[in-house]
Amino acid sequence: MNPEAKVPAFPEAAALAESGPAHSVDRILAVAYELFSTRGVRDVGVNELIERSGVAKATFYRHFPSKDSLVFAFLEQRDKQWTMDGILSEARRRGTTPEEQLLAIFDVFGDWFLREDFEACSFVRVMLEMGPAHPLGQASIDYLAKIRGHVQAVAEEAGLVRPEEFARSLLILMKGSVIQAVEGDTLAADRARQMAVWLIGHHSG
Repeated sequence: MNPEAKVPAFPEAAALAESGPAHSVDRILAVAYELFSTRGVRDVGVNELIERSGVAKATFYRHFPSKDSLVFAFLEQRDKQWTMDGILSEARRRGTTPEEQLLAIFDVFGDWFLREDFEACSFVRVMLEMGPAHPLGQASIDYLAKIRGHVQAVAEEAGLVRPEEFARSLLILMKGSVIQAVEGDTLAADRARQMAVWLIGHHSG
């Protein structure tokens, strides 16, 4: 994956807008994906979502009774297309061993960080915006835990000792590198990868 290649995202809203009323849900979700992933939740209002998706207000509320229900759908889509298809599957493809696949996460991150449309981690953003006590914040925490579970599974394949502890530590590096990249550090993924090498060695039997 080169820096210009995109982590799979929801279909472009403009293309779906031409596909007719039968795809109104897809149009709403496409617009929500674009806006929520780049601007967060609080900054995006229902009126803007309706206007950008080109659906009637009644149609919008028929599919999504509240803005929160749309955010839940966005988080689910983000998990499938960004986490699973864009990050974890690509890391699996790049590495020939479990250890290489764990390190490849940061290679994928490095390409992602260099993209002009780099949008950071939506799960962390929503969690911080809404707070851990809010249902949307809790959903974000659950998705982050799901990512940690995938990392733990690869760590177990690699035969690392204390794989749960390893996964928690690697997630710190993953989230930290994203924040560092938002600050403008284009080498954040490389720095995190170097620390991940040490972490794997620390948990090797």
